[in-house]
Amino acid sequence: MEESNEKILMTSDHVDIIVERLCHQLIETYENFEETCIIGIQAKGVLLANLLHQRLLDILNIPKIEYGKLDITFYRDDFRTSNKIMTANRTEIDFYLEKKNVILVDDVVYTGRTIQAALTALNHYGRPKRVELLALVDRRFNRHLPIKTDYVGMRVDALDHIYVKVNLEESQTREVLLLADETR
Repeated sequence: MEESNEKILMTSDHVDIIVERLCHQLIETYENFEETCIIGIQAKGVLLANLLHQRLLDILNIPKIEYGKLDITFYRDDFRTSNKIMTANRTEIDFYLEKKNVILVDDVVYTGRTIQAALTALNHYGRPKRVELLALVDRRFNRHLPIKTDYVGMRVDALDHIYVKVNLEESQTREVLLLADETR
């Protein structure tokens, strides 16, 4: 029998509980979201942002919370250093961020470089009043930049060679795995 090199950190039920908790934390801070928007970072942050956005609409019983999807491909500091061709996703933000509270959403915060790129990309849509970071998983001991999460589902202390894989696809079982190597 072959030994698995992965550990399940969150099951689908656990992800649902965390999404519910995060929504209530956001409601405590932003109440009805009149001056607040949610921006998911393409591609996997959008999957979490979709779950949050829909659940917030259901809880608050309101017709709209401004919501967008942000691609950061060409803002990354490693854009030109990669040996593989990077494929951009589509940015979908049809409103200005000027003087708004922005909840920036990603699945995993690791080195902080993705968040740095996202903050740079956000500048094209106005100057937000405030930006807060929400992540499903925070790998807190691996930062290269002084970035911190404001809302977090789970904090994971893992060595650099460990990979956190988040699966939030609606058609599949949602889970978060800790892999013992960098197999992605």
